[in-house]
Amino acid sequence: MPLENDPSSPRATLSDVAREAQVSLATADRVINNRPGVHARSITRVKEAIDRLNYRPDPAAARLARTQLHRVCFVLPSGNNSFVEVLRDQVVENGPWMADHRVTARTLEVDVFEPQRLAALILSLEDQCETAVIMALDHPQVQHAIDHLVARGKGVITLVSDVPRSHRQHFVGIDNVAAGRTAATLLGRFAGRVRGDIGVIVGSLSLRDHAERSFGFSQVMGAEFAALRVLPPLEGKDDPRLTQRLTAQLLAEHPQLRGIYSVGAGNPGISAALQASGRAREIVFVGHELTPAARADLLDGTMDAVINQDAGHEIRSALRLAISRITHEPVHADQERIRIDIYLKDNLP
Repeated sequence: MPLENDPSSPRATLSDVAREAQVSLATADRVINNRPGVHARSITRVKEAIDRLNYRPDPAAARLARTQLHRVCFVLPSGNNSFVEVLRDQVVENGPWMADHRVTARTLEVDVFEPQRLAALILSLEDQCETAVIMALDHPQVQHAIDHLVARGKGVITLVSDVPRSHRQHFVGIDNVAAGRTAATLLGRFAGRVRGDIGVIVGSLSLRDHAERSFGFSQVMGAEFAALRVLPPLEGKDDPRLTQRLTAQLLAEHPQLRGIYSVGAGNPGISAALQASGRAREIVFVGHELTPAARADLLDGTMDAVINQDAGHEIRSALRLAISRITHEPVHADQERIRIDIYLKDNLP
């Protein structure tokens, strides 16, 4: 008796499902692809036929049968965010893979700190792509725009920062609460048990990833490092010039400052302020994303630790998830899980 996963075993086709359910091939196809306009009784018959025949879509056949390219739009923050630059580069580098899978991608930029602009751009994607991959602000207008796209049959994947109350199909990114907790453990241990203040600089607490990291950070600092007082977070909008001013303000107003946690992409500004103050080796500095600037700061001792997420893995995962909507290929959770990496100057790749 052949094994169930033996590739030489006969495989039920969509035509077999239609014949078994006594519906047309077009109707069976609409049910398989969750398209509207099918009577409830027909949906039930098709689903029962799928179960009886153990029907599984053939992803290779689905790719070969596609005559049109699957269009993917990446919506990323505008500005000089070096991690976003890495994400953009990864979209380009995956071009040959996308060509093999009949996928085309374009990258659009917007000020993600402006919910009206971001929502308007998302709404404009309805006629531009089949799947939108969005690095988004967690805001009601943005949620509404995402839900509108999904209601029109589009795929939506949130990237790096989630909008969990929306109807998006997937989120691709790290566990940001765990990342914040990790940052607290590192910073607290590096700072020691001496009393002092800890500054926190975020891009915006309206970004879900920044809010979750801040929450996780405060949890651990309050429970395990009571001698260190966490100051109210300052919003730097991921702007190096603004974060430099905020860091200089922290240094001036808090002479007992022991450490700084950079939640977002403001590391270059923080680094510049610390170096200008002459206290770069004195203040414990933990941030996110192993950009070229962060690498240099680790090597010269300005930064003590970097918590990283693999941008290449995130882009590839988003593309795989986008394609799976079309081909019905199974999604393997372990393959799509984005790890939290910790880098010190001693283990830089």
